Parts: sequence; C-alpha cells; structure tokens
Amino acid sequence: MEIKRDIHLKKIIASKHNGMIKVITGVRRCGKSYLLFNLFYDHLKECGIDDSHIIKADLEDRRNKALRDPDALLAYIDENMADSEMYYILLDEVQHVAEFEDVLNSYLKIRNADVYVTGSNSKFLSKDVITEFRGRGYEIKIAPLCFREFISVFNGAREPALEEYLAFGGLPKTVMLADDKQKIEYLKGLFSKTYITDIKERYKIKNDAELEELIDIIASSIGGLTNPTKLENTFKSVKNISISKHTIKSYLDILEDVFLVEKSIRYDIKGKKYIDTPAKYYFSDMGLRNARINFRQYEVTHLMENMIYNELRLRGMAVDVGVVVLNTKNRNGVSRRVQLEVDFVCNQGSKRCYIQSALRLPNEEKCEQELRSLKNIDDSFLKFVITEDPIKKYQDNNGVVFMNIYEFLLDENSLVI
Repeated sequence: MEIKRDIHLKKIIASKHNGMIKVITGVRRCGKSYLLFNLFYDHLKECGIDDSHIIKADLEDRRNKALRDPDALLAYIDENMADSEMYYILLDEVQHVAEFEDVLNSYLKIRNADVYVTGSNSKFLSKDVITEFRGRGYEIKIAPLCFREFISVFNGAREPALEEYLAFGGLPKTVMLADDKQKIEYLKGLFSKTYITDIKERYKIKNDAELEELIDIIASSIGGLTNPTKLENTFKSVKNISISKHTIKSYLDILEDVFLVEKSIRYDIKGKKYIDTPAKYYFSDMGLRNARINFRQYEVTHLMENMIYNELRLRGMAVDVGVVVLNTKNRNGVSRRVQLEVDFVCNQGSKRCYIQSALRLPNEEKCEQELRSLKNIDDSFLKFVITEDPIKKYQDNNGVVFMNIYEFLLDENSLVI
C-alpha cells in the first residue's frame, strides 16, 4: 500500500533547479526517505529523466559504507556525471558522511547538479541548514500524515478514522501496523529508543530523567499556557525536583529543534504586539504525545486543538495564540481587566484569520462563550469556529463562519470564503 504524500512532494518539485541544496527535515520516521527515494524518484522518471541522470545513495545502508568517506562520495558523484545535462543527486542519511557539508557545498556552483538530501535529527537540524550551507541550503520540512493523507488509506468511515488518527497519529509505519497493540508498542519504543537517544547523543545529556519528566508534563498539558518559571514550580511542587528555569528553557528548545513539539506564543490582537510568555506547546504527532503518557489522558478537546494547529501549520500559516484584552466593570462598578483567548491567530503573508476550536456547541450559552473573544475583535479578517458537531458550513450575523471538523480537515481550501 502506497500513501500519497502530494502535499510535501509538491514542495520538493517546486524547489527543482533553484540553485540551492534541498534539505528535507522533519521528525524521525515521518517518511522523509520514502518521499525522496520513492515518490520524488518516480516523479523524475515520469518527467522522462533517465536513470543514468539520477544519482542515488542510501548512506545508512552498510553496502554503501565506502561512500561515507567524503572524498569517495565526491568521486562517486563526479564519475556518474558524464555530460552537461542536468543530474539529480539524491542522498539519504547524509550525516553518515564525515564533512558532508563540504561535499554538498562542492556542488553549489555546478550548474547541472541538483542536490537533495535527508539527515537524522541527531546530526542534522534546521539550524544546521542555516549555518552549514552558506545561505544556499533550502529546507523542506516534512510532517507526519495529515488527516487527508491518513484517511486515503484507512479502511472505514471518517468518524472511526478520526478516532484512530487522534489516538495513534500519522507516522506512516504506525498507520501500516495491524492492531492497536502493535501501534502502542511501536510508538512507545520509538520515543524511548530513538528520540530520547537522538537527543542525548546530539546534546550530550547524561542524566535524561529530568528531560523525560518535562516531556511528560508538556504532553499532559497540550493546549495549556505555560513557561519555564511555571514549569520550574511544577517540578518543585509536584515532582519534588529542583531544576532551573534556564535548564527547562534549554530542554524546551531541544524538543523544538528535533521537531517533536512546536511553540505558539501569545499575540495581543487589539494592542498588535506579541506577549513573550506564557506560550502553548503542540506535538507534531498525536500518537507520539499519547505514547509518552501511556495513552492515559485522551482528552478529545485538546487533541482536536493540537490536530487543528498541525493542519494550519501544514498549510503554511504562522500560528499564534490570540489574546483580546477588555476593560470592563463588575457589578459594583469596579474596573477590571479581562483577557479573552482566541485559540489561533493565523497569518500567511498579508492574509489573516482567527479560529476557535470547539469540540461541541450543545447550547446557546456554550456558543456565546466561544464567540465572545471573536466578537470583540474589531477588524475585518475572517473568523471561524470549528466543531465536531454535524453542521453544514454557515456564516452567522456577526460574520463568524461555523464549520464541521471534517470539512476543515478534508478540504484544503476550507478557510477560503
């Protein structure tokens, strides 16, 4: 069974011949190698590119151990470039090559060389793309399967598909496993044996107990505002562990570096300014999040919020947590300052929209609760409420668009009115 990854494949295709080294990054096991060596390779063949002009090397394969020597790899590529026609160089797990940066940079000025690479998170992160390739590295970030990709290979209706997706996430291998037990064992093993090992190797962390405790806390509180100071207090009061807020910040940065989580900071909509702290953290894959806490805390409300965040990021939007500040008076006439939250402030170029995630809207009171912050935004950008309720998309008298979660997830143009 082949899972189509057209969303990401189009990004790679759009980067062809841009004169830069295409570096495919993303959380471990999200399908980077398959995308490059299978789907992009098939695209090249469909474009009429002969195999002799596609130079491939899986550097994780021991059969190619000799190519891990930088000079041997350089010679191998040069020997296969026999004419002036365009050559496509596809290198998987390039971090196995010593001084791989020099090898790749050697092809920046060769006009008929178009280079694409993947690398392990323990050696190769977004910051490396920026620093190692002299401004000529082009990062293409790959995510686990979105719901549209997931449901394309799911044998069943969309409702059980969503339940499965929220529980076990979208890592391609997880989707292919036969039963829940296998999925759980795979995800838990992947976290402990691959991700934690990667982090310890990359950042030279000897005592990882505090790091793992922090991951558990973040996993337990997705959708909740937090910051290093608050987490420091949580360690002291709940875990009886002393760990400085500076160490906590360092660990949070690491989790972002290896693509396990993303940070969404607060934005004062009326004041038009960012509020640095606190912030929210969302997991790149719900299955990995659930595996960290042994599938105990299955709060659909928070998982749905995480899923919507990931979908918005996949669509290329910058996503912040919105704050609407109101100055009101209580029953006694005393002034008070109220902060209302907008789940997501989404920006893409000059375009913006506001989104509230509401699992269900059972009555008018709940509906008004979700609308309060949106109704107090006095600009003309689109406002959405996304709910699991079985509704047909409509726009109310306040200009707010109500939409079912399936319509949002399955139609990539669902936010266009």
